[in-house]
Amino acid sequence: IASVTDFFDGYVARELNQITIVGQILDPLADKMLTLAAFLGLMMTGAASAWAIYIIIVRELFITGLRTLSLSEGIDISASWAGKVKTVAQMIAIGFLLMHWNGGALLLWIAVALTLYSGGEYLAGFSKAYQNRHRA
Repeated sequence: IASVTDFFDGYVARELNQITIVGQILDPLADKMLTLAAFLGLMMTGAASAWAIYIIIVRELFITGLRTLSLSEGIDISASWAGKVKTVAQMIAIGFLLMHWNGGALLLWIAVALTLYSGGEYLAGFSKAYQNRHRA
């Protein structure tokens, strides 16, 4: 439910052109807190692989720091399609794992793969923008 309301919050903000720097920092941070709380709970109950959760946590913290750095440098690395797909995959995996449905573990590892891929995209995008900005 929280993920759905977060989606509509972002949609309304974009439609009404109410995007702010504070929102660009806090919204992804709130997303991370939501997913990480669910993943940590699942891990602690043994419903999710500790390694998968560790990989997701490290990537999420790294990218959150990178996004904050990019904003301070005046570089826009908004959420990519891969990042949005990653978030949806994580939410679906969380739902399957919470409900103890078959395929939850597989969906979690698919989410891990998408998490790593989108993290690589963010890093490459930031690196390219940073180099272009500091060459001029």
